Amino acid sequence: MKIRTGIGYDVHKLVEGKTLTLGGIEIPHYKGSLGHSDGDVLIHAICDALLGAANLRDIGFHFPDTSSKYKGIDSKLLLKDVIKLISEKGYEISNIDSTIVLQKPKIKDYIPKMKEVLAETMQIPLEDVSVKATTTEQLGFTGTEDGISAYASVLIIKEV
Repeated sequence: MKIRTGIGYDVHKLVEGKTLTLGGIEIPHYKGSLGHSDGDVLIHAICDALLGAANLRDIGFHFPDTSSKYKGIDSKLLLKDVIKLISEKGYEISNIDSTIVLQKPKIKDYIPKMKEVLAETMQIPLEDVSVKATTTEQLGFTGTEDGISAYASVLIIKEV
């Protein structure tokens, strides 16, 4: 069995009047992520972790922000494409661990739904998806609510 790990990271600016989408769901807040797609930092970090684990470069290589094809796209569609890419190389997901970093809003009540949406999108068991959230204690761009970031770590496997 071949086992590979990957780490992903993403960051977006937070601006008033945009939608805040995390883990494939909309979170009510007066600020949202500024991005070429829907700005879902959690899904973008997961995509990068999966692509890296499978040695398939990064999310910007596959879905460039210079392409109008991806303007405003639902990041769940990008994640589905990433799953296809790693599957074509014979890999399947063992587990995902992720952390969202933001000061506000508090999102603990939304995490169970995020996990459901992510597990369904990737067609993996709910128990294989971990989503956590933390603040930076009002330090840095996340602490001042100027931005949001997310980290993801993945383990993928294939039979050899």
